[in-house]
Amino acid sequence: MATSVFGVLVHGAGWVSSQHIAAYQKNPATEIRAICDRSLERAQARAKSAGLTNVAIYDDFEKALRHPGIDIVSICTPQHVHCENVLAAAAAGKHMVIEKPVAINLTQLRMMQQAVKKAGVRTVVSFVLRWNPLFRTLKALLADGALGQPYYVETDYLSYNGSWWSGWNDARTIEQGVSALLVGGCHAVDALRWFASTEQFKAADAEEVFAVSGGRRKGQTREYNPLTNTWTDNAPPMEYDGLEVVLVKFTNGVVGKVSANAECIMPYRFPIRIFGDRGTAFDNRVWSHKFPDQTDWVTIPTIAPDSSDVTHHPFQAEIDHFVECLQKGTESHCNLDDAAKTHEIVFAALECYRQRRPIRLPLAE
Repeated sequence: MATSVFGVLVHGAGWVSSQHIAAYQKNPATEIRAICDRSLERAQARAKSAGLTNVAIYDDFEKALRHPGIDIVSICTPQHVHCENVLAAAAAGKHMVIEKPVAINLTQLRMMQQAVKKAGVRTVVSFVLRWNPLFRTLKALLADGALGQPYYVETDYLSYNGSWWSGWNDARTIEQGVSALLVGGCHAVDALRWFASTEQFKAADAEEVFAVSGGRRKGQTREYNPLTNTWTDNAPPMEYDGLEVVLVKFTNGVVGKVSANAECIMPYRFPIRIFGDRGTAFDNRVWSHKFPDQTDWVTIPTIAPDSSDVTHHPFQAEIDHFVECLQKGTESHCNLDDAAKTHEIVFAALECYRQRRPIRLPLAE
């Protein structure tokens, strides 16, 4: 692509948009030219907080897409409107950074894939932990053979989502949030795919899923706040099960287990376990044939993914990666088609609850 500076439209002025904006501001090949939100006041406030003065403000996405010089759209809206946003941006010929989860059902997912393919635009989905320093280190160790061939991987998303999070009122419902695994646990599902492959920039493909769900929080109005370690009553209830445990068989023979636990009384954690035939990784601790005389775990000093705060996550690396993809005319390893494979595992779990049997992938509508 010949463009020297990519014009950016940020759609959605909530919490996560602050990190998209900060990343674009630090990339010399991007310029934020417009911010759109259903609330003009919120869009204006986001621009002001970022120190953006020469930027257009919209409360109409269609009009914002027609703003001169827009090449990239960051879709930072609630998950239940991602589909309509992606379809509109694709029809307008815009490249996209899409927040996760990208869709709330399989039909939406397929529509989005088709629209992006038809438009010939490029995408990256914000499974941003792929750029987390611990993730990068573990992936490099896998590619280097330090753990041999993995045969079993575990990842978990342990987060008591609740009213402390500004997006909770939408995400807690079956209609718009769908499930604990989709709302936040999809990060752990993507990590499971990522670490089930030894290729440094490739995730493994699933072929079969079996899942169970449970917990005790569904429908309850008493709510825990992990940030303050306090409880409140009369909170809006979560409408789906707070615990999901999923077994995944991958096409390369790796077996995985992933859980989403939205009712654990504890601070946020994101545990990772990788078992290979020549070594093992427990979070940032490694036991490997590369260290034949080790008498204890080798601890890697790095940044772990153990925070739910968006400012903790490597949006800069994700945005820089996507800009480089546009400059080189290449696809991201985390484009919409790849992210769809992560979402299919989530939707297969829901289908498993309905059919009470293992579900084969890929899913058919």
